[in-house]
Amino acid sequence: MINGRSYEFTGPAYASALDFIRGRGLTGAKEGCAEGECGACAVLVARPAAIADQPTDGRRNQLPTRWTAVNSCLIPAAALDGQEVITAEGLGTPEALHPVQHELALRGGSQCGYCTPGFVCSMAAEYYRPDRAPDDTVPNNADLDPAEHGPNGFDLHALSGNLCRCTGYRPIRDAAYALDRPAETDPLARRRHASPPTMINTDLRDSGRIVRPRSLDAALQLLADEPDAVAVAGCTDWGVDVNLKGVRAPLVIMIDQLPELRRLTWYEDRLELGASLTLSEIEGGLHGRIPLLDKLIPQFASRLIRNTATFGGNLGTGSPIGDAAPVLLALDAELVLAGIDGERTVPLAGYFTGYRTSVRRPGELIKIIRIPLPLLPLTAFHKIAKRRFDDISSVAVGYALAITEDLISEIRIGVGGVAATPIRAEGAESALIGRRWTEQTINEAAGVLASTGTPLDDHRASAPYRSAMLGRSLQRLYFDHRGPDRSGGSR
Repeated sequence: MINGRSYEFTGPAYASALDFIRGRGLTGAKEGCAEGECGACAVLVARPAAIADQPTDGRRNQLPTRWTAVNSCLIPAAALDGQEVITAEGLGTPEALHPVQHELALRGGSQCGYCTPGFVCSMAAEYYRPDRAPDDTVPNNADLDPAEHGPNGFDLHALSGNLCRCTGYRPIRDAAYALDRPAETDPLARRRHASPPTMINTDLRDSGRIVRPRSLDAALQLLADEPDAVAVAGCTDWGVDVNLKGVRAPLVIMIDQLPELRRLTWYEDRLELGASLTLSEIEGGLHGRIPLLDKLIPQFASRLIRNTATFGGNLGTGSPIGDAAPVLLALDAELVLAGIDGERTVPLAGYFTGYRTSVRRPGELIKIIRIPLPLLPLTAFHKIAKRRFDDISSVAVGYALAITEDLISEIRIGVGGVAATPIRAEGAESALIGRRWTEQTINEAAGVLASTGTPLDDHRASAPYRSAMLGRSLQRLYFDHRGPDRSGGSR
């Protein structure tokens, strides 16, 4: 369903939602980068407003709807089978502009217009956010500038995945901050009170296949029967390969809505995160209870990407520069791997075996990311990149430690970007454990941390720079937490 009208999709299986939408004459959404970096392709999709327990038959529990902005250039069109999509054309017309379109036009928020429909959709998603209110604050992120939250409760980070090269961002920000709350008569505002549609169990057979199995067991059987199949959740990585490298698969298995992979469960001794929960869902479902993840998630790509990206996909690709792994290493996470022969648990510190390789066997899927409790009290995440947000890390460092009577009693340091895999900085940990929390201790250990891994020279950073940033990161940790407040909060 696109803008209230039903369309039949017949393939090919690898066709993106963007190509399908534009092929129906809805050309507002554009292809700018084909990798989820620019937001020109943004559209709205009706998604659940919160995480719910997933029944075993795959149906969603009754939850209200949230209009969620996504990159249509990455998502297979078949993955939206049975879903409701709204494009910029569906929000308003030249004769009856939507409030978002009206404010952008009134305040000069568009010049060439290429990026404008994407901004409109991302801005509309925030406009319809159910909990947006004038007294909103940026949750759990003291590092973020309060000026990035408008007097109307608009979170400017909702636009972090949309780029504009000619208008400049001030008039776009002004338009966002001028928006009131939607009227009760607004049909999209009313739609929020009903449940989103249930995903259809697609089995498309045209120019390759794309299948949405009903259960994890069915997905694992498919992987066992067809070893060349590719399992996809958010498609923020695979979609880039399809678009830019022309990669095709004989079978794509959509695992984004498998009930077994979509649970967030608290136990007395651990937290379990389903591997197909999106980062935005995790952020909303944690309610600030894992401070280190609250530091990570706002710096993980953009809101558009976080609305579909998953921890399972980020770890499954095995990228040495993925932001999730250093933080999860610092949290001492374990992975539950599921295969046709059963499940097994492996520590994340022993999961990676080489560049984009791991101990995961053919046919296995990451089912659960398990974080042991209680947490260490002092945590930090340092991302060194050329841009403050929506950028790939040159170096990423996650810290979790405890200081008892001024002695470092426990510490874990996860590092990304300095080796073929994300790693634990065990040498630096050994140089710190049991020693006093002093500047001298930190400076000595900073030299050890700076020698961690085998950094490479590339277009993002030189090897000496990466090493220097590792050492500086530890020194920054100390100076941020050298006073009596060592609870892990930012200062």
